[in-house]
Amino acid sequence: MSVKSPDHIDVEVGHRIRIQRNALGLSQTELADHLGVTFQQVQKYERGVNRVGAGRLTKIANALQVPVTNLLGVDDGIGGKRKAHDETSSPLELLTVPGAVRLLRAYGKLADGKMRRSIVQMVDIAARRHEL
Repeated sequence: MSVKSPDHIDVEVGHRIRIQRNALGLSQTELADHLGVTFQQVQKYERGVNRVGAGRLTKIANALQVPVTNLLGVDDGIGGKRKAHDETSSPLELLTVPGAVRLLRAYGKLADGKMRRSIVQMVDIAARRHEL
C-alpha cells in the first residue's frame, strides 16, 4: 500500500461518520457547515480518502453527538481487523445501503424473539434466491 492510499481504518472511520450523520438526518453540507469545511471535504472523510485528524474527529463526534470512541470503533472490533479478499462487506458498509438503517430500526423495535428469528430467516432465504 502506498502512503497516499486510504488505510482500511480511515475507511471504517469514514463509514461510521456517514452512518451517524445519516442517522441524525444531517446532510453532508450541514455537517460541513458545522465543521467549517466544504461538503466535498466531508465526502472525502466519509470515503476514507482523506484522513481525519484528532482535533477534527473530536469536532465531528461533537456534531454527531457521539463519543469519539464510537467513530473509532473501539467497542466493535472492526477497525483493527483487515478483511480477507473473499469476505463480505463490513457491517458498517452494509448500513450505507439505502433502507438498511430503517430496516434495522424496525427490527430493533420487535420484542418477540421468535418474530425476529422468522424475519432473519425470511431475509436469508430472499437473499439466497436473489443470488441464483
